[in-house]
Amino acid sequence: MNADDLSGNPRRYVTFTVFYNARAYYPVLAILFLDLGLTLDQFVMLNLVWAATIFLFEVPSGALADTLGRRTLLIAASFLMVLEMSLLLLAPRDGGAWLWWMCVANRICSGLSEAFASGADEALAYDSLPDANKESSWDQVLGTAMRWRSVGFVVAMILGSMTYDPRWWNEVAPAALEVSKEFAQRIPTALVLMQAIACVWISWRMVEPRPVFKSSWKTAFIIASIKTIETAKRVVVHPQMFAVIMIGVCIDGVVRNVATLTSSYYRLIDLPEWTFGFIGAAIGLLNWFVPSVAKALNQRFSTFGNLLVAGLLAVAALALLTPAWPIFGLLPVMMAMMTLGYLSFTISRALHREAESAIRATVLSVKGLIFNLGYGTFSFLFAKGLAQASLDESRSPLQTVLIWQAPLFALLLAGIFLWGWRQWNQPRHSNDQ
Repeated sequence: MNADDLSGNPRRYVTFTVFYNARAYYPVLAILFLDLGLTLDQFVMLNLVWAATIFLFEVPSGALADTLGRRTLLIAASFLMVLEMSLLLLAPRDGGAWLWWMCVANRICSGLSEAFASGADEALAYDSLPDANKESSWDQVLGTAMRWRSVGFVVAMILGSMTYDPRWWNEVAPAALEVSKEFAQRIPTALVLMQAIACVWISWRMVEPRPVFKSSWKTAFIIASIKTIETAKRVVVHPQMFAVIMIGVCIDGVVRNVATLTSSYYRLIDLPEWTFGFIGAAIGLLNWFVPSVAKALNQRFSTFGNLLVAGLLAVAALALLTPAWPIFGLLPVMMAMMTLGYLSFTISRALHREAESAIRATVLSVKGLIFNLGYGTFSFLFAKGLAQASLDESRSPLQTVLIWQAPLFALLLAGIFLWGWRQWNQPRHSNDQ
């Protein structure tokens, strides 16, 4: 296998990550499932299924990529994305049990696909770079990928919301070209299905950059599981890493759950559906500046101090969501989304500093496992809250749960920070910068 065979992999990686991640249904994700006939608590339970699938397969998939080949995992992830979107596109509206189980299968395929693609795409692109100046070359590839992914998200946000709501089109188009609401609501899913087919083609053209160790999926899964358990034990006994992860999972789980429900919240504050994508695009543009701000704050304050700032921002955002103000309700949504980016930067920086080189990747995978478990747990509790709140017809169930969520989250966060402070002041494995 000569160097020319690998030269196209970085470019294919950039294209793959844009088509795979910038999905046209994101701005309407929650209401897409609701308009098919599910309830909001059922949708939140689907998020639990998705998180549980990733929780079970994220780390083993990393070992499978290392043993069976990164290209193999990317092809599998792409075909799973095709199956995932086909199930959603064919799901019957108001289909009862059929609808529910097709949506469950959709979330399982989505979780498996995310787990298989996670890390395999970057590893394949990185190993395809020439050894000379590999780090600087990777910085350039990663920067290009991030910029094009941002562009992709802006396009997907606008395109997804505009195609989902046909009212603006029907007002200007002649009667013969009018589109029904039911047809329009399938368009974002069809667009993402086409993106999935593109991912199959791109991943099939990739070239494996390193010799593949011939091993069975079962053997690789067992080896990865053993390594994960051993690394998890080391994380638990490392006071600073454990504190960072546990504080982080509390903030991330609650805020990320809210982030998946933004389209339902926009309906609650009476925003037209065609605006959802423009709002998502605006949030994407604001998030462009988050890494610079996060970097400056992390250089000025300790990791624990930055986690405290992220926690306070999350509490403030959740509290400001509860009045459900028209228009102004967008501000706490934007605050919550930017808090996620700030939190992610802070945790990544801290774990890279604290983790030993030999177990760095597995530590990050353990962190991913814990975060998805936390997200799934908060989604489950939120779904139970919605089911209970639906008995009160005087207020929207979503607003009722949001009202209770803010003070309960503040109490949880206060407790976890008190515990984390004691952990943080135990003898350190490395110096906090």
